[in-house]
Amino acid sequence: MKLLNPSYMQIAFTFGAMAMAVAVLFIRLKASRRPVTVKKIIIPPLGMTTGLMMFIVPETHIPILWGVIAFAFGWILFSYPLIRTTKFEKIDGEIYAERSRSFIFILIGLLVVRLLLHEAVEQYVSVMQTAALFFLLAYGMIIRWRLFMFKQYRAMTENATS
Repeated sequence: MKLLNPSYMQIAFTFGAMAMAVAVLFIRLKASRRPVTVKKIIIPPLGMTTGLMMFIVPETHIPILWGVIAFAFGWILFSYPLIRTTKFEKIDGEIYAERSRSFIFILIGLLVVRLLLHEAVEQYVSVMQTAALFFLLAYGMIIRWRLFMFKQYRAMTENATS
């Protein structure tokens, strides 16, 4: 039994994606009870940047155009619903993320779309290349979303000092 068997890796990646989605749901719900800071906006994409180290492994190499397209899909398409549902409010001089019921449904919807796309893409490229493509898609999504959050946060803090 080979541990790096593509079918075992497929199962591991699928369960990993579902576990991450559930973790994100809990983290986001908990985070909405605490004030937003620049550090809390910037750290997740910085932490995710370490994932680019996967491209050291030759099995994850993909054509650059594929990577650009995956990143662009995340940047343009997948970040849009997150941006639309992310709003801040000021309470007692502190900035909080407004709770949104649709946020949970959007995250679950994005997970479902991702899993369906994963199945389709994996028929044409290896499991490792599929992981690389979906990492770039998620990276594009989180970078644009967090840049939007940072811009919105800065606008609210500058209004407070003006």
